[in-house]
Amino acid sequence: MKLTSVPNPRLGPGPIPASAVRQLELAASRRVRDLWPGDRTSAQVGSGTELARIRPYQPGDDVRHLDAAASARTGEPQVRVHVAERSLTTWLLLDRSTSMGFGTADRVKADVAEGVTGVMATLATRRGNQLGVITFGEGGPARVHRPHSGRRGTLQALTEARADVAPERTADASNLADALDRADKATRGAALLIIVSDFRGEGDWTPRLRRLLHRHTGLAVEIRDPREMELPDVGADLALVDPETGRHVRVDTNSKRLRRRFAEASAAEREQLRVALAGTGCEHAVLTTEGDWLGPLAAALRGARHRAGWRPARPVRPEEVPA
Repeated sequence: MKLTSVPNPRLGPGPIPASAVRQLELAASRRVRDLWPGDRTSAQVGSGTELARIRPYQPGDDVRHLDAAASARTGEPQVRVHVAERSLTTWLLLDRSTSMGFGTADRVKADVAEGVTGVMATLATRRGNQLGVITFGEGGPARVHRPHSGRRGTLQALTEARADVAPERTADASNLADALDRADKATRGAALLIIVSDFRGEGDWTPRLRRLLHRHTGLAVEIRDPREMELPDVGADLALVDPETGRHVRVDTNSKRLRRRFAEASAAEREQLRVALAGTGCEHAVLTTEGDWLGPLAAALRGARHRAGWRPARPVRPEEVPA
């Protein structure tokens, strides 16, 4: 048996009956409504819904903003001044490297990424909010697709998510650092960064992400496959190829010791990733190619630490990282 770097056939994020599409969208919206800024506020005052202050009436003020209770209490007309609203820009950083075409369960990792993209795009492009896409891992510099709102933003994201992954390994297969640099240059105000990747391959991208999250909020969606975490006992030698590095190795799956060491090494590698992301202040969701992926994604969004207005996350100090 041989596992190669050739991507498996795309199956999509999973069949969803037409009658359940709207229910699924509403359920996902309810799960993230505390996190997603339907009305994101700016520093200016204006015609928003959040109260900034109450002050005495001045000629030219809109009488519809008069506050009856405050006016009665002070004995003179008082008006409510609200915080202005502005749109939020979300950047989706989408991994298109060869390893995203790997999958041994219900689908390949790129299929899960497509599903995540669809849900996030639906939520991120509502009420005038905009979604931009940055793709990386295709063998060249990361590609930037400028933000759009509404249907145009959703279709742009889905088009990129449904495209084939890189057909073969390249020298900079998982150049997440380059994608983060381009996101930094493309982003003007505070934004939400969503990284959808399996985080395979080498590259020192954590300093860049930590710097970005001083101004923005981040969510890392990690996608795994069960066979990346443990080797099955197939009763024979197994030839493995790392799609990110091209390295070949042959292993004896009959060996319990080897299978245990493989599982321990995989778990240690993923734990290092968890600690690295925690050190940047980035939220972290783990999805797999096996079974339901929407439930774990929604649960991760519900558990995000920084809810109010998607304020930039404070990087976590090393001593604060849980054991």
